[in-house]
Amino acid sequence: MMVPKSFFVFVVLAVDCFIFFRFADSKLPQEEVDALQQITRTLGAVYWKFNSDSCVVEMFGITEKPPRGSEGKIGCDCNVENSTICHVVRIEFKQHNLPGVLPREIVKLPFLKEVDLAYNYLHGNIPREWASTRLTSISLLVNRLSGEIPAELGNITTLTELHLEANQFSGAIPSQLGMLSNLQSLMLSSNQLAGTLPTTFAGLKNLTNFRINDNNLNGTIPDFIQNWPLLERLELHGSGLQGPIPAKISLLSNLKELRISDINGPMQNFPDLTNMTGLVRLVLRNCNIAGEIPSYVWMAPDLQMLDLSFNKLTGEIPDDTNMERMRFLFLSGNMLSGKLPESILKDGSNVDLSYNNLTWQGPEQHACRKTLNMNLNLFRSSSTGNPLQESLPCLKDSICSKYSKCWFVNAGGNDLTMEVKNKSVLYNGDANVDGGTAKLYTDHDSYWGLSSTGDFMDDDDFQNTRYTLSLLSSNLSELYSTARRSPITLTYFHHCLDNGNYLVTLHFAELQFTNDETYTSLGRRKFDIYIQDRLVLKNFDIEEEAGGAQKPTERVFANVSVINHVLEIRLYWAGKGTTRIPQRGSYGPLISAISVYSDVKYCSIHESGKTKTVAIVIGVTVGVLCVASIVILGLLRWKSTLRAIRRNKGDLAGIEVQTGIFTLKQIKAATNHFDSCNKIGEGGFGPVYKGELVDGTIVAIKQLSSKSRQGNREFLNEIGMISCLQHPNLVKLHGCCIEGDQLLLVYEYLENNSLARALFGPSYSRLNLDWPTRLRICIGIAKGLAYLHEESSLKIVHRDIKATNVLLDGELNPKISDFGLAKLDDEEKTHITTRVAGTIGYMAPEYALWGYLTYKADVYSFGVVALEIISGRSNNDYVPSETCVCLLDWACHLQQSGNLMELVDEKLRSEIDGKQAENMVKIALLCTNASPSVRPAMSEVVNMLEGRMGIPELIPEPSSYNEDLRFKAMRDMRKQQQNQSLSGSQTQNSTQNSTMRTFGSSSTSGNEFYDINPEPRSSSST
Repeated sequence: MMVPKSFFVFVVLAVDCFIFFRFADSKLPQEEVDALQQITRTLGAVYWKFNSDSCVVEMFGITEKPPRGSEGKIGCDCNVENSTICHVVRIEFKQHNLPGVLPREIVKLPFLKEVDLAYNYLHGNIPREWASTRLTSISLLVNRLSGEIPAELGNITTLTELHLEANQFSGAIPSQLGMLSNLQSLMLSSNQLAGTLPTTFAGLKNLTNFRINDNNLNGTIPDFIQNWPLLERLELHGSGLQGPIPAKISLLSNLKELRISDINGPMQNFPDLTNMTGLVRLVLRNCNIAGEIPSYVWMAPDLQMLDLSFNKLTGEIPDDTNMERMRFLFLSGNMLSGKLPESILKDGSNVDLSYNNLTWQGPEQHACRKTLNMNLNLFRSSSTGNPLQESLPCLKDSICSKYSKCWFVNAGGNDLTMEVKNKSVLYNGDANVDGGTAKLYTDHDSYWGLSSTGDFMDDDDFQNTRYTLSLLSSNLSELYSTARRSPITLTYFHHCLDNGNYLVTLHFAELQFTNDETYTSLGRRKFDIYIQDRLVLKNFDIEEEAGGAQKPTERVFANVSVINHVLEIRLYWAGKGTTRIPQRGSYGPLISAISVYSDVKYCSIHESGKTKTVAIVIGVTVGVLCVASIVILGLLRWKSTLRAIRRNKGDLAGIEVQTGIFTLKQIKAATNHFDSCNKIGEGGFGPVYKGELVDGTIVAIKQLSSKSRQGNREFLNEIGMISCLQHPNLVKLHGCCIEGDQLLLVYEYLENNSLARALFGPSYSRLNLDWPTRLRICIGIAKGLAYLHEESSLKIVHRDIKATNVLLDGELNPKISDFGLAKLDDEEKTHITTRVAGTIGYMAPEYALWGYLTYKADVYSFGVVALEIISGRSNNDYVPSETCVCLLDWACHLQQSGNLMELVDEKLRSEIDGKQAENMVKIALLCTNASPSVRPAMSEVVNMLEGRMGIPELIPEPSSYNEDLRFKAMRDMRKQQQNQSLSGSQTQNSTQNSTMRTFGSSSTSGNEFYDINPEPRSSSST
């Protein structure tokens, strides 16, 4: 039987009212109110306002406005022992940076069950008085608490949770904690605890979660852990305990996460884990395990992560593996041999096989395919006797054309020129190297690269594309204001150095922690450093070395020997340091820069060789031309007449190297004097002609309309933007013409016209786009936008992404066009407030209504285009019902009803991969979310579309204020059309013209993809 929704609303309101009046009739004892005031004062709070009548904290903390993300709550129970009096049962003050101590006054709250004071700045000891309470949960994560853990805590037999991670507790773990028979979760990681695990812990039979990473324990991993039958998660990273792993660990059949790493001890075979059939994450890294990987491991049904790195495993990877749910496979640093089976090359997975003895993968091998939809690292994955070939699989030519005497890297940053011993040297940047989960990057021009391994666990990000850090607002120099990090290991290598001795300088600055009196200053990062496979620093701590966070420091290593032209610098996380400050997943090695040279005189930009000099000159030239174009753009906005354009056209000569300058005579010859037979489109900018240059190159020529009011500005905007951009998914500008009163742009000719024409143009012009082609087009558009937003030297917001501004070449590859409305994105500002320009139906609500512009506006437009690609329908022309004004509106309704597959183009339903299609719709709806903060970055969209990143699950938005804003402009326009139709004040407009109306000035119009002279597979205006 269906129950009306209003009934549930009534029930909720009734319950709320009951609770309110019940609390109103009850009263919190004054002694508990007084105790709360004493507790907050002891914690160091300056502000405290508590409504004892409603049990609501109205103000709390050390500042009048609490920190973002903080929690300040008091929980009360009015049903204790059927009394009419309420009592405090929960205290939660998290992320307030409280500077005080733990309050003894807790004992004055006799009914208190839970205390959560995580993420503060508390110091001192745990009061022994707490032993007299009946607490069920104590969480003191991330503070400065020190001293020994009181043995008296063993008297709180009601405890089910004890979380003391990331403090400064020392001494032995009290055996009395073994008396906590109800304990389910015990987290002692990241302290300074010593000694062995007490044998009394064998009695903790209700444990489900035990973590003791990053301590100074000794002794072997005890056998009694087999007595914890309910255990689901066991973590022993860098704990100090030694191997072997207990033989009967397989008795823990409920384990879902087994994480053990960096244990010393005797060599052992792979432990028996046959009963652990529900494992999701298995980490046995650097555990001195030898022999082959058991076959049952490869067939584990639920396994998502397998990390067996840095052991002594041998044998081959079997052809028959179950990789259905595997996201991460890390087998780095073993002795695995044989061929690389296809079975582990699963779409969307991350596989790292670096440092092994596998068969070398040449360029013709399947693992070297550029179409692999996964992250695969094969750095030094084979032993061939050729160090260069071992380091760089998949290369046709492994010969160095020249050898260098120096090498400089700006880790996590862009190319940077700096003075080293009075010589200007170029630090090569790797900011554009995405990811790092299983990454091998090589700069083939400069003969260096990097290898990165690992997933930042517990950060709820399965893709982890952000492996670089920046702190540009600090007082650090540019060299130290960026860094690259990695969860397990990060190797930088140069494979064409002159043999000899080198001076190696490693530059560091801690960028994730702070120097203030907040919990973010309490992080500890430790890692090991190897140079040429030799351990040179153990448990290196950047803050300790530099005297604080966000301060530069360096370590110098002299006489580093290079004997085979290869230099390797490897950083490795051995399980030490905190992992949840400032947020979970913050750990692992980090480096800002590398300086290597044998004689600095050979490292100068002016003396480092022809190849580098040419590269620098080209880079500087392109940069100057881009800047020149933008300067010209500014001038022309000031002098907006055609006479001003002619007066300044000499300044455009600087663009000639980047984009050609054509004469009007050449243009007329190419178009047969602008013959109407060659006219292939008409946009807001003006007509577009197909032309043929004297060298046979087919081009599309866009001509400024004499009636266009926007042309002067957009003409130069287009040149200024697109002349600086080079990407496979952006249309290429061949040049321009400024002569007489003519302004013309010359583009590459795209055989298949616009995406809009291919999807929903006239019937004769539509193309049969199958599902793989549509998916490829969608990914291509996303990659083009990711380049504009994140990868190009100029960060650009396009502002007019729509199907008419996406062109298709002969292979149906998409190319974004029309940069007349594009704007530079100032990365130091959260947003730009600007005059609104774009197309109704594609503009994000925050931009269309308030002029609030960020790159998320393009993300929104992309989402609309993605829906059009899936459905084969135009967003603005499709009105399925009176309640829906456009395609996106309909998609939101289908999302709420759970019928997303109705969106899919009927022509595709017999061939389409249902899961892929549903994922693509979800991505499109995520991109078109009313809130800009929810929309992903375009690089994340690319990873989602290619299956390398999970798609966040969002609860469908009900009809609300935000949703109405998305469709406000469309509804207003529909009403205007209806009014015009009724009044007869205007002649009837075609649907296409009225629905593609623009705000401000756009160099395109809704019908520009329609041919003046119908010609199948012709180009549109760009």
